[in-house]
Amino acid sequence: MIVSSTSDYRKVAQRKLPRFLFDYIDGGANAEDTLQANVADLRAVNLKQRVLKNVCGLNLATEWFGERSALPVILGPVGLSGMFARRGEVQAARAAATKGVPYVLSTLSICSLEEVAAGCPSPIWFQLYVLKDRGFMQSMLERAQNAGVNILVFTVDLPVHGSRYRDAQSGLSGPFAGARRMLQAMTKPGWTLNVGLRGRPHDLGNVSKYLGKATGLQDYTGWLRKNIDPSISWSDLEWIRDFWKGPLILKGILDPEDARDAVRFGANGIVVSNHGGRQLDGALSTVKALPPIADATGSDLEVFVDSGVRSGLDVVRMLALGAKGVLLGRAAAYALAAAGEAGVENMLELFAKDMRVAMTLTGVSSIAQIERAILA
Repeated sequence: MIVSSTSDYRKVAQRKLPRFLFDYIDGGANAEDTLQANVADLRAVNLKQRVLKNVCGLNLATEWFGERSALPVILGPVGLSGMFARRGEVQAARAAATKGVPYVLSTLSICSLEEVAAGCPSPIWFQLYVLKDRGFMQSMLERAQNAGVNILVFTVDLPVHGSRYRDAQSGLSGPFAGARRMLQAMTKPGWTLNVGLRGRPHDLGNVSKYLGKATGLQDYTGWLRKNIDPSISWSDLEWIRDFWKGPLILKGILDPEDARDAVRFGANGIVVSNHGGRQLDGALSTVKALPPIADATGSDLEVFVDSGVRSGLDVVRMLALGAKGVLLGRAAAYALAAAGEAGVENMLELFAKDMRVAMTLTGVSSIAQIERAILA
């Protein structure tokens, strides 16, 4: 099969993965209206085609917090990535390093922070949730610093777990989940051999190291539900801002006032995100939420965005609307599941190719030149 887009990788991933894993990547909350709006609203953004603008020397590189990135994209945090490919987080981090872009490791990864950092030739970013167990949070911050992480992505939009119907229907959670997952794995012998058997252990690596005991997939939803904290407020986060000396990015902002609060809090960046449509169904798509947030914060912090991005053309659209960088979630997960490290590398090459075409045809030659003037 010739792979030329994220949708091609999605088809391969669906063919390779047991249903419970594909639906975990692919699904959203409730009726998945916000998930679909993320994609549809972004595709509705029109660009202004220009001609004879001399865009020789086109450059896709950018910089955040003093660090250069070959593309204005970041591989965003996706939990359980080590179940999509053998030791998947390590493979994805290596692919990002090869292509010169950052990789963000999820708290709920299969591979531990230490394993990923040791297997990646360049520093990684780390994502942390707001959790009731403050001891776990402080332990993860200390471990991240010891592993050479200097940029923290703090997810703030999970005070409660979204209603993800597909997870219950597919066997990730719900009655007889373990038996249902086993039956599904039997129908995917390639995945079972390569990941199910050779990719062990299937722990939540970061959680297991903290608890001192194996914490596997069967504990995933239960552990998360018990530890997410609906009582959290801005004042509860002050100790994290005081403890963490590097750049701090808050992920999960959809409202301009929350963005202004992030500035007052002392965040160095925010991610305009609705968790890929996996939390509040009916929330704004990120492409609609982005412009007023970018206007509200100005140059006070770096504004990133995720959700709905499936191509380099989508990246250009998001940058034109005010983002300084774009986190890739599902696009990278599909590629990882389909073809491992090589798939992620190729996915980034496809994004770069799309960006070059879009920039050339809108008459811009650098990331800094991508602004609202190129919107039709």
